[in-house]
Amino acid sequence: MATGNGKAALELRNVTVRFDGQTVLDHFSMALEAGEKALLTGPSGCGKSTVLRCLLGFVAPEAGSIHIEGKLLNAHTVWTLRRHLAYVGQEPELGTGTVNEILERPFHFHANAPLRANLHRVPQLCEQFGLAQSLLRKEPGDLSGGEKQRIALISALLLDRTVFLLDEVTSALDRASKRIVLDYFQSRNDVTTLFVAHDSEWFAFADQTIEMPGRHPTGGEGHD
Repeated sequence: MATGNGKAALELRNVTVRFDGQTVLDHFSMALEAGEKALLTGPSGCGKSTVLRCLLGFVAPEAGSIHIEGKLLNAHTVWTLRRHLAYVGQEPELGTGTVNEILERPFHFHANAPLRANLHRVPQLCEQFGLAQSLLRKEPGDLSGGEKQRIALISALLLDRTVFLLDEVTSALDRASKRIVLDYFQSRNDVTTLFVAHDSEWFAFADQTIEMPGRHPTGGEGHD
């Protein structure tokens, strides 16, 4: 585990977050080395999702600091640092249009345009994650929960991010499909992965397990 030497891919140092006077994170610290796979776990409502939102810059801590790949996350760096991160949630919002159009959409943005050639990897990634090519012509409303999760993962992978924040991304998958996702990220030593999961299979996959407390000194429950 990294210890604040500036080489950590992700680091929270004594981060405190309060919502409406309720303490969600209380001097919380964690760190992941580049390429490390870590499981963020704890009871429902302990603040796991708040940690992810802090890393994405959506929640500003009241105290403490956040570093991404050695750089301080603040109002001036958030947009640049966010380009290092890929977030995939349990119930991804894919937007409208066909799956093919959804996968192409991020490359319409100037920042992602240089990566447009990565779209040639779509057939390979679909095959790797057990998705039929015919699915590319479907719309999100025609997809199962597990198909949506895998499409969201593929969309994130096409952007070549170095850090993945995964929040219950295999909750709708059967065991075989879940194993495919686990094996894929385990094989990617070039990416850092922080995941929230309650499934026991993720525990074996993790290089480290970060346990979050269920209650805080104020006596309030955190936000999950």
